[in-house]
Amino acid sequence: MQDFISPGRIVLVPGDPGYENELAGFQTGFTQRPDAVFAARSAEDVAAAVAYAGAAGLPVGVQATGHGLPGDSEGGVLITTRRMDSVTVDARARTVRVRAGVTWRQVVEAAAPYGLAPLNGSAPGVGAVAYTLGGGLGILAREFGYAADHVRSLDVVTADGRLRHVTADGAELSDGGELFWGLLGGGANLGVVTELEIGLVPVKRLYGGALAFDGHAVDPVAALRAYEHWTATVPDALTSSFAAVPYPDVPALPPHLRGRYVVSVRVAHTGTAADGERLVAPLRGIGPVLSDSLREMPYAESRTIHSDPDFPHAYHGDSAVLSALDVDAVGELLALTGPGAPSMYVVQVNHLGGALARSRPNSVPHREGRFLVRVLGGVDGPARELLRRALATVEPWTIGRALNFAYGAAGGDGRAADGLYDPGTRKRLAGLKSQYDPANLFRRNYGGVAAVSSRG
Repeated sequence: MQDFISPGRIVLVPGDPGYENELAGFQTGFTQRPDAVFAARSAEDVAAAVAYAGAAGLPVGVQATGHGLPGDSEGGVLITTRRMDSVTVDARARTVRVRAGVTWRQVVEAAAPYGLAPLNGSAPGVGAVAYTLGGGLGILAREFGYAADHVRSLDVVTADGRLRHVTADGAELSDGGELFWGLLGGGANLGVVTELEIGLVPVKRLYGGALAFDGHAVDPVAALRAYEHWTATVPDALTSSFAAVPYPDVPALPPHLRGRYVVSVRVAHTGTAADGERLVAPLRGIGPVLSDSLREMPYAESRTIHSDPDFPHAYHGDSAVLSALDVDAVGELLALTGPGAPSMYVVQVNHLGGALARSRPNSVPHREGRFLVRVLGGVDGPARELLRRALATVEPWTIGRALNFAYGAAGGDGRAADGLYDPGTRKRLAGLKSQYDPANLFRRNYGGVAAVSSRG
């Protein structure tokens, strides 16, 4: 290993001070025990780690914030990128350069003074790069598409230890356009992306928030049916989701949530507040509201729309991209995961369509989907089995799954790769895998989009 370690480079092995802290992340439900952790501060550090792993024949995983953990790092190398956290905004070009450890909170804060916004997700602590490589379904997605659709260039270390600058037209690589296509949607299966240049959108403020209802006072299925009808009436400038959460009765929660089964609709609209109020008016007919946070806000406050938890915890989850939302079927899913379930589950239904349906030069699949159902639950065997049963209720309408919402699926799930890509996209990604990583160094592939994968 000494051949790959220059003075000042941080490399930790089991038993070293700081090893356990370096592994810690947002996801606490799955453990990692790599043989070596390279705490990268530069692209050169990443290249050294990949070169070491390649020479030793060890698998490589990458972790920034730890919302989604790498696949098998046991007996391998883990590269942590949290120290690579610089953000550079070019307001005139409406772009931002983000390094591999940057969170969306940092990008939102850096872009806001210029009246610009990134296509971030609901949780500000998520790593911007990994989110984008998995597609990136954000709070303004129906108007602007996936975050991956706005990437201008990537810097990536491939399995040969080479740092490449890749653009859509392949200007610096004869095959760069194809690698660009595969990285954006293919996740971390083709290399370690050390930096992205991504477009920003001219959004300074929005109308948004959440309408929450007591799921014991209103029928959750009736609320979902009203939501489904309502989505057919809204413009692309409005992105929304429906959620159902049975909150435990614990002092850490606000009093209005403790012990309640809460169903809610979350909204982000870039039009005027008056138009926003008009558009959401039909939702108020669902029933008496438990809470109403809808308002005009600076984009910098958009994290409050979903108010995702920001503390580390354990979770497992999966998703289904749907051709249509059959309310009765999702009603069965809600019955399985609601207050009567043996453990807590979070269900979310995202309205797709709009700009998400437009073809772009990347490998983000299932653009024809109309809705996305996501379910989060516990990490033990019974909880995961119930999750599978719940998603089976919508199987007749399922056209695939979303990579960014296949939480924990790399941890031994036999169907881990099923449905993540359509056959054509999967075949094309497999060709890129064979070209750029024939030894399968990067194994964050959920059972393998690649024919060469040791996991099939």
